[in-house]
Amino acid sequence: MLAAERRQYILECLQRDGRVLANQLSAELNVSEDTIRRDLREMAAEGLLQRVHGGALRKSPALVNYKTRLSQITDQKMTVAKKAAALIQDGMVVFMGGGTTNTQVAGFLAPNLQATIITHNPNAAIALAEHPGVEVILLGGRLYKYAQVTVGAETLEQVRQVRADLCLLGVCSLHPEVGISLQDFEESRIQRAMADNSAEVAALASAEKIGTAAPFVVGGLDLLNYIVTSGDLSEEELAPYRQFHLEIL
Repeated sequence: MLAAERRQYILECLQRDGRVLANQLSAELNVSEDTIRRDLREMAAEGLLQRVHGGALRKSPALVNYKTRLSQITDQKMTVAKKAAALIQDGMVVFMGGGTTNTQVAGFLAPNLQATIITHNPNAAIALAEHPGVEVILLGGRLYKYAQVTVGAETLEQVRQVRADLCLLGVCSLHPEVGISLQDFEESRIQRAMADNSAEVAALASAEKIGTAAPFVVGGLDLLNYIVTSGDLSEEELAPYRQFHLEIL
């Protein structure tokens, strides 16, 4: 089997099963594990998968820059944003993470809502500025241009000074084994601090992000109280997440 044929087979297995194991592929394709590991390494470098110990997982389609994601707003994401907005109640202090879905939440907030939203997402802060009853606190720091969020020691310190009622995490990937993961290390630390300093945590993840992985882990699914996702997932796909006793909206 040619290298291109092996890689196509690997991609088909990933699409079907959500993961591949190097030793199984070695046996199925009758090649050495070194050959499979080389294939996986090269495919990871091309952005086709996320390598993990012993094999690989599907890579999140969200691992593109903010401008590209903004052009890919779907009905799924709008559904997730609407459900997430319903979690914000009067009097709450809310951390809002990055991502285009979080930015869309502003449009679904009840017009008479009275709340405080703290975010490192400048686009979300601008969208929230039109709401008459929401106080908006934009966290300072270095602008990570790729994701259009602020990051760094200053941002982290500001997060640690707050005890929030709710945290809305905009995530690249959710996986029952890997947990919550993102593309950037510094952003992952901000998201982790937001989660640690909140009474309840919701991950906003449209269907294509479920079962995928990114390089930097925010934490395990035990950090979460809610997963807010779209209705395109089967019970079989959701079953591994229900084992964590999460509320899936």
